[in-house]
Amino acid sequence: MCGIFGMIGLNARVPPEVLERATRSLAHRGPDDSGTVILHDSAPGAVEIGLGNRRLAILDLSRLGHQPMNDPTTGNWIVYNGEIYNFREVRARLERERVYFGSVSDTEVILKAYARWGEKCLHEFRGMFAFAIWDAQRHRLFVARDPMGIKPLYYYRSDRYFMFSSEVRTLLGTGLVPRRIDPAGLVSYLSFGSLYDPNTLMEGVNALAPGCFLTWQGGHVKQVQYWDLVDAELVESSHRNRDAGAVRRSELETQVAEVLDESVRMQLVSDVPVGVFLSGGIDSSSLVGILSRNGIRPSTFSIVFQEADYSEAEYSRAVAQQFRTDHHEITVSQSDFFAAIAPAIHAMTLPTIDGINTYFVSERTRAAGVKVALSGLGGDEIFAGYSSFVTVPRMERFAHMWRRIPGALRNPLASIFAAVAPSNDQSRKFTALGHNGGAIVHPYFLSRMLFTPEQRCHLLDGMNMSSAAFQRAEEPLIESMNRAMSLDPVNRVSYLEARCYMLNTLLRDSDAMSMAHGLEVRVPLLDHQLARRMLALPGSWKLEKGTPKPLLVRALGAQLPDKIVHRPKRGFTLPFEHWLRDELRPVVEQALSSIADGTLGAVISGPAALGVWQDFLQGRTSWSRPWSLYVLQCWCQQHLSS
Repeated sequence: MCGIFGMIGLNARVPPEVLERATRSLAHRGPDDSGTVILHDSAPGAVEIGLGNRRLAILDLSRLGHQPMNDPTTGNWIVYNGEIYNFREVRARLERERVYFGSVSDTEVILKAYARWGEKCLHEFRGMFAFAIWDAQRHRLFVARDPMGIKPLYYYRSDRYFMFSSEVRTLLGTGLVPRRIDPAGLVSYLSFGSLYDPNTLMEGVNALAPGCFLTWQGGHVKQVQYWDLVDAELVESSHRNRDAGAVRRSELETQVAEVLDESVRMQLVSDVPVGVFLSGGIDSSSLVGILSRNGIRPSTFSIVFQEADYSEAEYSRAVAQQFRTDHHEITVSQSDFFAAIAPAIHAMTLPTIDGINTYFVSERTRAAGVKVALSGLGGDEIFAGYSSFVTVPRMERFAHMWRRIPGALRNPLASIFAAVAPSNDQSRKFTALGHNGGAIVHPYFLSRMLFTPEQRCHLLDGMNMSSAAFQRAEEPLIESMNRAMSLDPVNRVSYLEARCYMLNTLLRDSDAMSMAHGLEVRVPLLDHQLARRMLALPGSWKLEKGTPKPLLVRALGAQLPDKIVHRPKRGFTLPFEHWLRDELRPVVEQALSSIADGTLGAVISGPAALGVWQDFLQGRTSWSRPWSLYVLQCWCQQHLSS
């Protein structure tokens, strides 16, 4: 696991001080080693390539794993962030083809696999990765991101430079990226409380999409999608499985259990100890159960709060006792958590309303001596654990019936509802569905929406936001929706949760907040082969009255304690509602009051932002709305003020 940076100058030199500064800015992601190299390409035209890496040593702890790494046979160079869990199998295949290795690192396996198979090497890897290879023979840069988007990669191009990095903040720190807010990114953030790939908050900075690779050659950039969860083959399998009999259904569920088991065992590959985040929920408990039945007694780590109102110690202890893990409880107080808010916002590569909890858990786990931790992230998206798997199909049916009502009646009916309904977030969303049903890409996005279209317009009032900005913000939503439409309603939600909320909030926050402390977090439930197998199963198999996530529960057999399976669903909750009315109130009020005077004031209406705060104080909106504006203001002050 690492932080990577690179830049190419076309008829422009790579300033060594910029390369060193950018690489140094990623030190938190890789505290074990550092390296940079400047290459001079022999192709026609003056081309310089600078590559930088900060390394968190997990596989091959020796200097042989140092990056940037060179392949002396081809002259290629690589910088790489991630882990290839099946690298030994890929290496063995290459060795049978008489490819020789000088290290035991997965970095060299990627380098040699690319030399042998070119871009097709991506189909051989199971893992999480973002890497860049300078192809010396083809005079091109090859940049790739893993299928599920677990590891991030951002890039920027101008007339003189092409740059990429693990973090947006590093690109800004070069001084070569204009510090201008991208209107489409701002619309995306206000819509969902996070930025939806490929948009970022910075003009000209984009995220490489999951399952995609990008090439730079002679100043020309091309992006290609090499993998996606949904394609014609999967849709055909899904339709075929829908009519499967009991025997075939049992076989398919057994195959899922086998791939799940394989994924968890595979992700233990490491030259340092691996721990498990244990919350006591089904997802993290399933990881412990799988390890246990494979004869592995893992070290588990749980956060235990002094305040019993939101402590889950009862459940994590039950799982630890059931599987006899080497259990560690990290006891914290509310004041400890409160103190982590400011540094957590500083650690965000992009603003987000989530992630504070991950920052805190990662900080305490790394301090306990753990360098790699397994997480149950992805279980809700892949195994249908959210309430959205029930509510969104209902919203789809309502929207379909609503569109059958004559247009002349729909708006008056929606207005009547708005006049008599309570002034709260749920009513506003329902009204938006009535007024703007045709303008909202799909009810799923409304279910995840932070500010409704009407509220967004109010916040952006007078800011001369072009229609093109709204169109660019909607493009990734439309693309995801078009791919998901071939699936049944439950699987459609699964795809959208994985490609939207999970990708752009949970995975990005998990990466930024854990790597802020040099902790590698692995997500076995998001193995791309497992996710694809799950999406090929009928959605009706994934919902069962009385049993949450039935396919995951059955894959564990009778291993999980009943109190874990049937406990009330609860995320890692924090008392933000209370904090914003008490300890955080003066801090948030001051920040929102100063929006009009800062960088953000050029694009957000200060009075409208304060109106959101007043709505919260008077109980008309939830804490997440003013909190999102607070985080946005703090992030802009830190990264756009100079």
